[in-house]
Amino acid sequence: MATTKKTIAPKKGQPVSVPEVVTKKKNTAAKKKVKTPPAAKKSAVKAVTGVKHITFQLRFHTSFGQDLLILGDHPLLGNGQPEQAVPMQYFNEEYWVLTVPFETADCTGPVTYHYLLRNADGSIQHDWGNDKSFDPKSLKVTELHIIDTWNYAGYFENAFYTEPFTKVLLRSNAIHVKTKKVTSVSHILSVKTPLLQKGQTVCVLGSGNTFGYWDSSDPLLMSKDDGSDFYRIELNLSKENFPIAYKYGVYDTIAQRLVRYEDGNNRILHEASVKDKLMMVNDGFAVLPNNVWKGAGVAIPVFSIRTEHGLGVGEFTDLKKMVDWAVKAGLKMIQLLPVNDTTATHSWTDSYPYAAISAFALHPLYLNLDALVKDDVKLQKQINVEKAKLNALPEIDYEAVIGFKTKLIQKIYTAKGQDTLSSAGFQEYFEQNKHWLQSYAAFCYLRDQYGTVDFNQWPAYRHFNQQEIDFLTARESAAHTEIALHYYVQYQLHVQLKEATAYAHDHGIIVKGDIAIGVYRHGADAWQHPELYHMDAQAGAPPDDFAVAGQNWGFPTYNWQQMQADGFAWWKQRFEQMGYYFDAFRIDHILGFFRIWSIPMDAVEGILGRFVPAIPVHINEFQQRGISFDHHRFTKPFINDNILWELFGYDNELVKKEFLDYDGFGHYTLKPSFATQRKVETHFHTLEQDEQHEKVKKGLYNLISNVILFPAAENDHEHFHFRIGIENTSSYRYLDTHVQGLLKDLYVDYFYRRQDEFWKQEALQKLPALKRVTNMLICGEDLGMVPDCVPDVMKQLGLLSLEIQRMPKDPKKDFFHPNDAPYLSVVTPSTHDMSTIRGWWEEDRERIQQFYNHELGQWGEAPAYCEAWINQAIVLQHLYSPAMWAVFQLQDLLGMNAALRREDPNQERINIPANPKHYWRYRMHLSMEELMKEVSFTNELKGYIEASGRS
Repeated sequence: MATTKKTIAPKKGQPVSVPEVVTKKKNTAAKKKVKTPPAAKKSAVKAVTGVKHITFQLRFHTSFGQDLLILGDHPLLGNGQPEQAVPMQYFNEEYWVLTVPFETADCTGPVTYHYLLRNADGSIQHDWGNDKSFDPKSLKVTELHIIDTWNYAGYFENAFYTEPFTKVLLRSNAIHVKTKKVTSVSHILSVKTPLLQKGQTVCVLGSGNTFGYWDSSDPLLMSKDDGSDFYRIELNLSKENFPIAYKYGVYDTIAQRLVRYEDGNNRILHEASVKDKLMMVNDGFAVLPNNVWKGAGVAIPVFSIRTEHGLGVGEFTDLKKMVDWAVKAGLKMIQLLPVNDTTATHSWTDSYPYAAISAFALHPLYLNLDALVKDDVKLQKQINVEKAKLNALPEIDYEAVIGFKTKLIQKIYTAKGQDTLSSAGFQEYFEQNKHWLQSYAAFCYLRDQYGTVDFNQWPAYRHFNQQEIDFLTARESAAHTEIALHYYVQYQLHVQLKEATAYAHDHGIIVKGDIAIGVYRHGADAWQHPELYHMDAQAGAPPDDFAVAGQNWGFPTYNWQQMQADGFAWWKQRFEQMGYYFDAFRIDHILGFFRIWSIPMDAVEGILGRFVPAIPVHINEFQQRGISFDHHRFTKPFINDNILWELFGYDNELVKKEFLDYDGFGHYTLKPSFATQRKVETHFHTLEQDEQHEKVKKGLYNLISNVILFPAAENDHEHFHFRIGIENTSSYRYLDTHVQGLLKDLYVDYFYRRQDEFWKQEALQKLPALKRVTNMLICGEDLGMVPDCVPDVMKQLGLLSLEIQRMPKDPKKDFFHPNDAPYLSVVTPSTHDMSTIRGWWEEDRERIQQFYNHELGQWGEAPAYCEAWINQAIVLQHLYSPAMWAVFQLQDLLGMNAALRREDPNQERINIPANPKHYWRYRMHLSMEELMKEVSFTNELKGYIEASGRS
């Protein structure tokens, strides 16, 4: 019999009690029904001495080959170790059970637990959340019977129990309700529902006297304790006749009336109460609307915020002004780009925020100096002089800003540093962050001492050794004062960012951060933990409309096997660090958790990469499809006279002479000294940077990438990977049409069929484990070449997707309409990696015309420029989307107002992905103070947000 991994999860709520059972030893394959033990003989009444037995009963329908386990922070429940999770016993089609002997005296406090589903292939899925618990010491019974409901991670409701909602967005809705007390408790009902309005609580009605015989005028009110997710009620059902039907409802405590019942069938309690036994029923989520909350946010890099008293760049303290404006506009979220330290060269190339030299350290660029020199008039004057120059600039002068800040920080540290480093606040911070802070500070010191960030070139310390670093950073070390400067800076950044995000929370605004997919090749992380990375590869992205030659980010790829071996400790620390400051975060290029685009070190362009891991094509598959396999023809650059003329024109003779060898049969090969893109790059780097040299260099790049297959390994002649976009190569075009068709079929199978389940399992080995270590709201940037398995995995895990109008994920559609967005998603008309709405409007006339007629529903010819009403219409489309979040770049919001927006939309763009040397220097053209004065515009935006139901 074939097994299946498909799980039929229970519907939310509605667990039904069954007779208590005692588990036998694991026997999941047979799934034999457990007999109910005979009733015990009556004995003399004894005093209750604490819980002696606990029965866990979970409603869950499994498929053949699956079994369920329980894991808790108690020795009898596996002690928190997944490999020691306790197997449950199959009872019937609907239930699994486990009874364990128990000694209350062994417990020091509440026991937290959850369930695990083990599939036939050994993979594990977790019951979501950490809110299932019981406290044996508070119970006055000998038997505890817990009836539970599986919490599927993909339930919409789980999003509302993440920190941004519980601590900020829904915090004010919580109320305290007095409930009826009973002297003897036989049953405790618990249920969750996150989206009650202020003044509302959960109530329960049902059959029987205790439940009021469904009397809606006087339902039983439930209460929720501080810090608990559950609404709870204690009942004495000892005199009731069973079964009892009941339902939850919503009750308005102000109007004192029942607002509504939950949806779905009645819930049923079958088992009557028994002396010295307590039934705890966890009904999961009440069946109420779960997709009615919607919010809007603004996206702005910290460096782009302009204030009247700024130092030419946005700083953490400026976030407070952005919060003030967001509150007035009715926005709920401020979304940022990465804020980690990128100081590699002390030049403008460090402006790239995704090339952090530390995944933990904050960037000194964002440190506000005014807050550190309040009592130093001399330094204040120096700062004000520089402000007058730098703040007047339309764009960021990165080198001037960071250069001045570095000098001033050194002066401030010399004067005040030791007082800060001796403070209790710093000592606590240091101990919490020592795992990265010590090595980062030492790295920065060595970078500056040796004049390079490339630790492979350092004369000493090139290989990280903890004992050596302990000695280097010790107080008695000659280097300690200079190293501690970096401690000081990081602590001050920490304090300022914490204050800014706390200010946001106090005003009902959440802050969303960004986790970059990669780490800098010559950064502190790679230096300290080289085993976690493949240093012989480069991460990037395959070609797309924005980068036709692909993207090469230069980062090493992750060694996931090594990371998994230590339980993803580095990632867990990274998420913990994000949690210090942010409520939600965006995972940059989440597709990298399924497979990463890996480029060999001898390549410059991303087009020479391939997905890793991937199932290769075996040489026999070519023969099976009738393709005569020619190793040299398929794996080497195909070069003839016609191709050379196409690429180089009249320069082709020069190229033949300098860079190629003739094989005597009408074809050419690259000379060994120019056989890779990296060798070509090195050669042209020494020449004058003019148009002709650039043309020849790019042409040689194209020749080198003119292949159909890559060998799976250097000396592997049996396994191959397809180069992406083979149909665009001249190598492919020069094949006969029959071979072209056969190769194309195999190419489609390679990229779009054989990998999908494989990549799905890759992601499921990583993402669930990482998601469990944080309670922040997570959005995945799932753009680009998206495998079919990605939406399903993200749905399973309750991760928000990113939906962009001009980048439809359905290849059959030209545009994505915001109305089609799933609820668990973020819709946006543009991101930092693309032009704004107005910039896009001027890029492709034919495409804009199609958008104007079909997406906006307008007749006639599209305007040449994006007029304010068009920009407004696009913003409104996104506001009225069913997506949980609609987030807009500030430029796109200002674009709705002809008087406020920047004159040239091309100056609004933040990044051009096709240019790996892009200068990230965009600044707002208005100051925050000026924007705050634009009351009419802000009120107009607020009106749109309120009308769309996102207030």
